[in-house]
Amino acid sequence: MAELNIDTERMDDIPLLFSFLQQMGIQETLDTYANPHGNRQGLSIGWLTTAWLSYIVSESDHRMIEVEPWAEKHIETLSALIPQAVDVKDFTDDRLADLLQWLSKDSVWEEVENHLSQRLVQVYDLDQEPIRLDSTTASVYHNTEGNTLFRHGYSKDHRPDLPQLKIMLGTLDPMGMPLTTLVLPGGEADDGLYIPSVIRARQILGQGNHLYVGDAKMSALDTRAFIEAGGDYYLTPLAQIGDVPGLMEELLKPVWNKEQSLELIYPLTDEIKPKAIALGYEVTRGQEAMLTNQQKMEWEERLLVVYSPSVARKARRGLSQRLNNAEQAILVLTPPRGRGKRQQKDLNALESSVGSILKKYRVEGLVDVSYICQEEQRCIRKYKDRPARTENSIRYVVQVQRNQQAISEVRRAVGWRLYATSAPVEKLPLSKAVNVFRGGPRMERNFARLKGRPLGISPLYVQREDHVCGMVRLLSLALRVLTLVEHVVRKELKSAGETLSGLYAGNPKRQTARPTTERLLKAFRYVDLSVVRLPDQTIYHVTPLSALQKRILVLLGIESEIYEGLMPFFDTG
Repeated sequence: MAELNIDTERMDDIPLLFSFLQQMGIQETLDTYANPHGNRQGLSIGWLTTAWLSYIVSESDHRMIEVEPWAEKHIETLSALIPQAVDVKDFTDDRLADLLQWLSKDSVWEEVENHLSQRLVQVYDLDQEPIRLDSTTASVYHNTEGNTLFRHGYSKDHRPDLPQLKIMLGTLDPMGMPLTTLVLPGGEADDGLYIPSVIRARQILGQGNHLYVGDAKMSALDTRAFIEAGGDYYLTPLAQIGDVPGLMEELLKPVWNKEQSLELIYPLTDEIKPKAIALGYEVTRGQEAMLTNQQKMEWEERLLVVYSPSVARKARRGLSQRLNNAEQAILVLTPPRGRGKRQQKDLNALESSVGSILKKYRVEGLVDVSYICQEEQRCIRKYKDRPARTENSIRYVVQVQRNQQAISEVRRAVGWRLYATSAPVEKLPLSKAVNVFRGGPRMERNFARLKGRPLGISPLYVQREDHVCGMVRLLSLALRVLTLVEHVVRKELKSAGETLSGLYAGNPKRQTARPTTERLLKAFRYVDLSVVRLPDQTIYHVTPLSALQKRILVLLGIESEIYEGLMPFFDTG
């Protein structure tokens, strides 16, 4: 009987990812700007990056050491998808480390990012604004000695004990696709990162008539002046420091006196009767600043005074909780007399403890604390050779009373925020400005993907600074894949007025018009390549695609032949 060998190789979403990465131009861009060593052999930089990105997105894993075993398990599929000779040793960790070192070079990365971002904007017909800027930190367990990238600083991961690096992203709304990526030392202050990000964005999109959106750290006057000087616009909340609290109080006086009418602001949705999400009004003021070249810059700035009911409700609940916590913590300082209960006898120490509690819960001025000194006589009974006696002692007791007038003023003011923008009204009316700024969670989702699943930058499995920098940039390319796949599918579904079903395990009939990339890729699990080897021939078989899988490929503009069309390759290979 003839010997029969059957091998099965899981293709899953690998062909889809290869096709989409080529559609994005990853391989073409990197091979255009790659200048590897003349003696380098094996896969080109572009194809190696394409394969590695496919592994990262498909497996939710960026570890270099796992890529070679993955390639060995998928060697037939990779050989069919890559038009170059493929060998498992192309994916060793030293080859991948060389790729990271190449990506870490600033001059090379700028050329790659500029060309790629420009291509994506053109190919996918992306809106070129607003451009949202924000930063995050990634904690690492690396040694800081001799390093410039890993530094201690304010940790957004709530791990001040660990060194960190900082990542600054510039993304395009509404899908949140990364446009620019800056990798910086972890101790850098956020305020100084916005101008470099704007400069990088201008290299890609050009200068003039673009709207930049950022949080309160972007509201520094120098940053606003730089954006305005380049003919662009900004939208940012003003930080509650300096003269801003006083300005806010002045702008709210006509509201309290019912002299200022407020505009209802509605969400930009297709709902027939949407509920108002905010209300507010605006004023204008003259603004001036000195640029770095000592040129005086003058412009007109709009101030948007906005009230958010949902923010106000949350803030009031938080205020009530802080007041309760502060009261309980203060009263615990002076417990009633009892065995094992320490009494407060030092007024200065007691006042210091109370002040720390008020500061911790941010209720200074909202709680009045009085200190009562109690003098008492304590009878001490006879013990052995010591006679019975009485002692005079003092103890301090605190009494807490809420300042209702101050609390009422704070409760009335919460929910109000002051925004500044240089965009003209016809380009960015009040209602649109509020809706644009409320798109901030898209950036937070990017950071969640980058730092957690599926990209998992924390923890980092590379040690050298150049490898870390290259890895962050590589993962920013993977983040582009995740955001673009999602954007393209959702856009096509909306255009066709359709939904997708079958993406949710346990509820196959559930429909959605806003699927995530993670669920779309998961739908391609268990697409297998079977290889049957006979003495005189080899037979290949690919699992037939389901209707859902074919529909997803159509939505992405990918032909189903990316799976089914591989058969001629295998037959002739």
